[in-house]
Amino acid sequence: MSTTQFFDHKSFLKTLTTCPGIYKMLDASGAAIYVGKAKNLKKRVSSYFRSNNSSIKQRVMISHVRSIETVVTGSENEALLLECQLIKSLKPRYNICLRDDKSYPYIYLSTDQKFPRITVHRGARRKLGRYLGPYSSVGAVRESLHLLQKVFPVRQCEDSFFKNRSRPCLQHQIERCSAPCTNLISEEDYREDVRHTIMFLEGKGNRLIDELVEKMETASQNLDFETATICRDQISTLRKVLEKQYVSGEKGDLDIVACYTSDRQSAVQVFFIRKGQHTGSQLFYPRLQNRQEEGAILSAFIAQYYMTRTPPKELLVNYAVEDKEWLESVLGEQSGHKISIKHSVRGDRAKWLEMAALNSKNALDSRLSNKKNLSGRYHSLRAALGLEGDIERMECFDISHTQGDKTVASCVVFDHEGALKSAYRRFNIEGITPGDDYAALAQAVGRRFKRLKKGEHKKPDILFIDGGKGQLSAVTESLNELGISDMIVIGVSKGPDRKAGSELLYRTGSPRPLNIEPDSPAFLLIQMIRDEAHRFAITAHRTRRGKSKKESPLEQVSGLGPKRRQKLLKQFGGLQNIQRATVDSLMMVEGISKQLAQKIYDTFHDSDLKNDN
Repeated sequence: MSTTQFFDHKSFLKTLTTCPGIYKMLDASGAAIYVGKAKNLKKRVSSYFRSNNSSIKQRVMISHVRSIETVVTGSENEALLLECQLIKSLKPRYNICLRDDKSYPYIYLSTDQKFPRITVHRGARRKLGRYLGPYSSVGAVRESLHLLQKVFPVRQCEDSFFKNRSRPCLQHQIERCSAPCTNLISEEDYREDVRHTIMFLEGKGNRLIDELVEKMETASQNLDFETATICRDQISTLRKVLEKQYVSGEKGDLDIVACYTSDRQSAVQVFFIRKGQHTGSQLFYPRLQNRQEEGAILSAFIAQYYMTRTPPKELLVNYAVEDKEWLESVLGEQSGHKISIKHSVRGDRAKWLEMAALNSKNALDSRLSNKKNLSGRYHSLRAALGLEGDIERMECFDISHTQGDKTVASCVVFDHEGALKSAYRRFNIEGITPGDDYAALAQAVGRRFKRLKKGEHKKPDILFIDGGKGQLSAVTESLNELGISDMIVIGVSKGPDRKAGSELLYRTGSPRPLNIEPDSPAFLLIQMIRDEAHRFAITAHRTRRGKSKKESPLEQVSGLGPKRRQKLLKQFGGLQNIQRATVDSLMMVEGISKQLAQKIYDTFHDSDLKNDN
């Protein structure tokens, strides 16, 4: 392989330092195709250009290299940290990249308050209080909170709601809250419920049950049967939960990380064990460019995943990881406690590791099966449309509104792996006649493809529109105004009886519907994309409509900021009195001009708004 005609590696290596650091391999366009770390930069980079040492993967990668940049670091640990940051930001083609790197939710207890609140938390942990977790998903957190409400009725309401209560809310009526807002429970008793909640979430369930048993027996001896009954019910519920969550033989914190690879794809399963309890699991599908060994995948995964979150003291893996000691050192330095990565375990731990590996295998096999079916549908669509090249990207637009109100357009994106949800977009449609779907689609497509002209996203090979000839014409005209005329645009009309399978497909420039069989893989792919656009549009519309219902009419008045709104509410004693006020009365409030008072008055007395209400 003649890489030297493009990149003179011999001259480069002569002056390369032996210090630790990172190296970036760049292609002809200057984009990073691989980022690596090294204890000795010269020794590591030299290894890529030894023909007797390089693998097929390395030779293919090196053939694209046109230059190499290096950054010297103060230590080997700094090199690993910098490598992880660059992989996440640059997403080089030949690196193992972790796609799903969102922050994980915690349960948050505001223990600094007189009556602490318990709630779900995601993001930076800046508030004072206790953070317990992480959990695999927000759903897992909400399930835990729902359970806790039944056992220990600690409040979960917003602070603004809590401070303004004059009587107990519905949660108290259904015995899910002890109503500290109206002083129906003493601070001492409430703190006891909070302490029990923390014990449960920290995995001290058995000790908590012992305390409740002792409390129940004391209450019985004192003939306080109501308290004894409450304790009995709490003990019963806790025992059922602990039976489901308890991990045999475990008492501490650990994560079980198992990897499975097949057909140049990989799945990584993570089980979270906290205080001997299984708190959840999560699946990841790292991006691989070529076949990778499981140990290398686990090493890259652990480095990227745990650099942004605190790892437990032990990690169990199903393959020996590369740079094990290096990873343990850096993660330990980051977390402030010793980290141990183990792959050779016995007994119950081996069973859990085997279970995690089996889960990753089943998940990847299912994913590969789905991808094969999807690939067949792509080939069928390409043949049906008479396309020569592969279909790399498709987009679909849909509109959702309620009688023309709060119109939202959705744009979903599909690539060769299916739905590309990170590229989904929604557009709040303004300035059109309510209910005009043609204008709504034209506006959404225009806004979307203006960004394309600026190079903000890739051009789709096919653009689908949920609609017939009218919608197709409106979108085509909008694209022509932007100078885009070389794209395949297809309208998906619901057909005469509006049933699935009877859709009519219209292509730009063709007066007759496309002849694609309703049960063909191509037709099923189009239906899938259209249905996803429809689902996303409805979700976006409901979100927008829900937000508008929560807004005060005063927030719709331009020029009326938060301070003036507060002043109005205080002066008039509420929204109803503001609604009844005249323009002159509104002008009497400091800072409210005649023009602004007229706007406020019109907001409450506009006939269209009154009809909507």
